[in-house]
Amino acid sequence: MHGKALPYLLLMPATLFLCIFFLYPFALVAFEAVTRDGAFTFDNFRTMAGSWKFPVTVRNTLLLAAIVVPIQLTMALLMASVVSRLETGRSAALYVFAIPLGISDLAAGLIWLAIFDQSGFLNTLLSSLGVVDRPVMFLGYQSKLTIFIAVALAEIWRATAIMMVILVAGMGLIPKEYYEAAEVFGASPWQRFVRITLPLLRPSLQTAIILRVILAFEVFAVVAALGGTNLPVLMGETYNWQFTLQDRNVAAASALLILAISIGFTLFFLRVLRVPKEARI
Repeated sequence: MHGKALPYLLLMPATLFLCIFFLYPFALVAFEAVTRDGAFTFDNFRTMAGSWKFPVTVRNTLLLAAIVVPIQLTMALLMASVVSRLETGRSAALYVFAIPLGISDLAAGLIWLAIFDQSGFLNTLLSSLGVVDRPVMFLGYQSKLTIFIAVALAEIWRATAIMMVILVAGMGLIPKEYYEAAEVFGASPWQRFVRITLPLLRPSLQTAIILRVILAFEVFAVVAALGGTNLPVLMGETYNWQFTLQDRNVAAASALLILAISIGFTLFFLRVLRVPKEARI
């Protein structure tokens, strides 16, 4: 009897932690999203959707994720392939590629702000090369495209390593015998990558893409550092409803929208990248 109860006892601390610090706060947020002054209502969602910023925030968030995540996936696959094939210096290359992981979102935004600022590195470089006579305001309120590009670059630089680390671990689980057999039969490096690496890497790809997409919908600090209110995103508007407009009910509704979008895309990628039982290592 005690032996049967032991697994549940071992799981109890994690379960309590999950209930206290996730399920209970989530229940409170969900309750606030569908109530106003103690009465059940959907007015909070209508207020959120009726804001003139709402279509812009949804568009910016989805567009940012649609551009950043594929680029990061491509770069992560390339970086993971390079690291996995190195015989010497593998650990050093992995550490160098993973340096941005040790930098917070806000710090990454400030680093790229130092590049695009009027007195930043990019203006200094252009001035020294004689390309511009005076500093260019790359992040001005009229330069929305430049702000978007700066945020995308900062996100790509900051978070690609997350996907790379997952993919490196996945590539390490693929038996080398598969590659050796394919090489014997004359398969090119590209054919080995497409026919062996990608199919057997599907579980890691699934994890990396889902994690990165969820984080892309929660982008906030980098946008705040580089664009402020000039590039509204969903998480930024949630913060605005909560602390600037002091409307926690609409902020809760906005948070639930982000959660719903994240769950929707998670289910989509779980379906698209589903791993057949016969393909598992």
